[in-house]
Amino acid sequence: VCVWMCVSVCMCLWRFTKRTLGPDARLLLMQVWDSLSQLPAPRNPKVRLHNAEQVLSWEPVSLSNDTRPVVYQVQHFTDARWFNSTWYDLSDKVEVNCMNITTTECDFTPKGNSVFLRPEFDTFLRVRAKVDELVSPWLTVPSFQYCRNVTVGPPENIWVTPGEGSLIIRLSSPFDVRAFSATFLYYVHYWEKAGIQQVKGPFRSTSIVLNDLKPLREYCLQIKAQLVCEKGNISRPGHLSNVSCYKTAMDAATKLQQIIVIAVGLFLFLSMLAGACFFLVLKYRGLVKYWFHSPPSIPLQIEEYLKDPAQPILEALDKDSSPKDDAWDSVSVVSFPEKEQEDVLHSTLHQSPGPVQQPVG
Repeated sequence: VCVWMCVSVCMCLWRFTKRTLGPDARLLLMQVWDSLSQLPAPRNPKVRLHNAEQVLSWEPVSLSNDTRPVVYQVQHFTDARWFNSTWYDLSDKVEVNCMNITTTECDFTPKGNSVFLRPEFDTFLRVRAKVDELVSPWLTVPSFQYCRNVTVGPPENIWVTPGEGSLIIRLSSPFDVRAFSATFLYYVHYWEKAGIQQVKGPFRSTSIVLNDLKPLREYCLQIKAQLVCEKGNISRPGHLSNVSCYKTAMDAATKLQQIIVIAVGLFLFLSMLAGACFFLVLKYRGLVKYWFHSPPSIPLQIEEYLKDPAQPILEALDKDSSPKDDAWDSVSVVSFPEKEQEDVLHSTLHQSPGPVQQPVG
């Protein structure tokens, strides 16, 4: 009877504890219950939640006089309902193998679309060391909720294309959220250089257009993503991207004004150049005429004869010429030294069969 009464009292206390105490208090009782072991428990647990990455790490257990390998076992449960405290092994059944591992790290990042930890509920993890049949007490990690504790990085692969008084932004999300039943909202912080910062958003699309910007001005911008979990209406702001600056292109009106200004300027320049050329031609007309007038030239045969009168150049020309070419319409007077002039006239009179015009003077 006494044993039955003790068992009944313990069962009542356990049921009362499960229904009245919170999850952390229940975990403390579990740690006290597991304290009767022979191995030291792991220490200093850390949970890294960065984008989709989810990793639990801890300090290793060292045995002074034992060379047997130490392995670790990790368990979890999700407190979707506070009275459910059943622990499950992180084994291949959930595509995560943290059973009897030798490393001091358990990577439980979701693979593909599979997820075993509910991101909108509190998650509990615990780890213990094992050496053959010996086990350590469980080291229970403080509860966390992915949607509330994750570190969201800046958007990736940001491309900015300057438009006509606008900036066209294309980006990719920090990580894939299909496994988490969540979405991203994007905010753009932008400002004209040495100007006041402005914020536009939220945008659900990864293609964003900033309109109503001044043409041919340089704008700087930063973008951040905010994670929103659909269940529980929980949001987690992210980090800003690095500052990048871009110059907007001119709009149609500015482009038309620029074309008109260039055309008018070119017309004025050509008009001034033509006027200057006309003025120079009038002022230096004689010099221009001299530059562009070709000087008179002497035939090559005559030039050779004048250099050396002893060559029979005139006889060769006389033989090659036809009879009707023997008549001359005019005779040019060439000045020679007195003796050479007599020899030339004498030879010319003897060789020319047709009438010859006597030189004047």
